Amino acid sequence: MGNVHASSAPSNAPTPPPFMKCDDTGARTREKLENPGPLEDIHTKCKGVFPTCFEGARVMLTRGLSNHFQISHTINMSSITPSGYRFGATYVGCKQLSPSEAYPILLGDIDPAGNLNATVIHQVQSRIQAKFGAQVQGSQFTVGQLTLNYKGDDFTSSCTVANPDIINGSGVLVLHYLQAITPNLALGSELAYQKGSGIPGGEIALLSVASKYTTENVQVSGTVGVSGVHLCYYQKASKQLQIGVELEANHRMQECVASIGYQVDLPKSEVVFKGHVDTNWSVGAVLEKKLSPLPFTLAFSGLMNHSKNQFRLGVGILIG
Repeated sequence: MGNVHASSAPSNAPTPPPFMKCDDTGARTREKLENPGPLEDIHTKCKGVFPTCFEGARVMLTRGLSNHFQISHTINMSSITPSGYRFGATYVGCKQLSPSEAYPILLGDIDPAGNLNATVIHQVQSRIQAKFGAQVQGSQFTVGQLTLNYKGDDFTSSCTVANPDIINGSGVLVLHYLQAITPNLALGSELAYQKGSGIPGGEIALLSVASKYTTENVQVSGTVGVSGVHLCYYQKASKQLQIGVELEANHRMQECVASIGYQVDLPKSEVVFKGHVDTNWSVGAVLEKKLSPLPFTLAFSGLMNHSKNQFRLGVGILIG
């Protein structure tokens, strides 16, 4: 963020703040702040530790047709979620921004009944990224959402419009802003506005503030607003163990749930184990094991709710 010039400080001068450093001449120089990413992703690192439990049997075949195009076939058999077959496709374009980032990205899946989920992500300019998501259920266009992210040197601002209906005067507008304050701390805010006939008073606006503190092995993030509080804590305890703690409190619903999740990686055994427990007395876990040298991955899932005396077991296999 530029240079801050100062004369040589005396020996008893206060220590510079963490985001300030001194060059060879003794002048204080502000460290360059990095982009903190979009505000909607501040809890992603913690949530990635928690398992995604499933029930029943699942078979997924993934095949790459080229360096840019990939298809998948999924068969799901469950008594909880709708069973059946889904076809998925993913396309990654030729606009290479980094070794692991290329645009545009098109991905989606569809079932024999015509129910469709689709997402398009494209880097319009070097600082502007667009994301469009759509959902079709029962031959009706149910969800349409457009998000624009502007990435500055040390901030990210976003605008999301969902289900706009000019004729009926309804829709959702969400504005995000996240600013890096120091190399470790970022602060931001969110403004959500919704208008429609099903809302008391015809419209509602909610304002919340957010923060994210990141170090090499720890990340603490939080969102506080009128509707509730959402706090997350993530720590990489070792090369094999990652831990996440999440607290969600909703003032209007008078609900509060705390969860603890963990992920254990055993590279030599090619095993990934994720588990979680929450204050609703729910315990869940997912075990994934690669069956080398075959291109198979075997997954076991279990979810138990002690208070409701419910247990769900899932078995899946990924080919490809």
